[in-house]
Amino acid sequence: MCEKNSYALITGASSGIGLEIAHSLAKRGYNIILTARNESKLKTISQDLRSKYNIEVDYFICDLADKQGPKNIFDFCETKKYFVNILVNNAGYAMSTNFEETKVEDEEKFIRVLGTAVISTTKLFVRKMIKNNNGKIMIVSSVAAFAPPSTIQSLYGPIKTFMNRFSEGINLSYNHKGITSTALCPGYTITNFHTASGVQDEMDRVPGFLKKPASRIAEEGVTGMLKGKKIVVPTKTWKIIVFLIKIVPQFIFNILSSLLAPGRYED
Repeated sequence: MCEKNSYALITGASSGIGLEIAHSLAKRGYNIILTARNESKLKTISQDLRSKYNIEVDYFICDLADKQGPKNIFDFCETKKYFVNILVNNAGYAMSTNFEETKVEDEEKFIRVLGTAVISTTKLFVRKMIKNNNGKIMIVSSVAAFAPPSTIQSLYGPIKTFMNRFSEGINLSYNHKGITSTALCPGYTITNFHTASGVQDEMDRVPGFLKKPASRIAEEGVTGMLKGKKIVVPTKTWKIIVFLIKIVPQFIFNILSSLLAPGRYED
């Protein structure tokens, strides 16, 4: 339960893991700020959360591909006098074209949304967390951060590895200030991620036992974040896989790279 002007802010909150994280926090009594690009979805979700959980909910339309996106979100919260003591960096997508076919401008946008926007948003909000000696940060990463290089989504895994290291750095720098950062690292998750990103066919070939519901991913992630865990790999299945990734020779996983490629799935 949080105070009147304290909020959990979630980027990419209009669907998938971000939406389920909003529900997971709302049912615990946390006020919510939603951000995404689709206003009609955010408006509907806000009304649903407000009526279902009796909490304060607001939303802000933002595209984190815009360099000013993080600052615009922060300014919105400042204008409203919202104190964000939980920040969930969830926004992301995949690229559907092969590396040699992708435009540099599209890659820069991709890196901005999954990487530099996370850094910028965290920087803006962590300063007030430091003043209050209190704050929880979640960065929605991926099992791809641990996996060998993949033949698809060549930038996705490296960016997620970078984000895990960034999260570790936040912990090292600010744990003594009462601030923790959690890297949530799911495997294949049942959302609209792949359909929206144009890589659905690749995910259709993934065995069903590897696909986990977004609600479960969110619940384990939020529980771990509130406990101050540095890394959360949801479900026993993916905990075992990550353990094996760390101890089994890489060439074995290279053979299975299509199976272990990063991403989420919609049925």
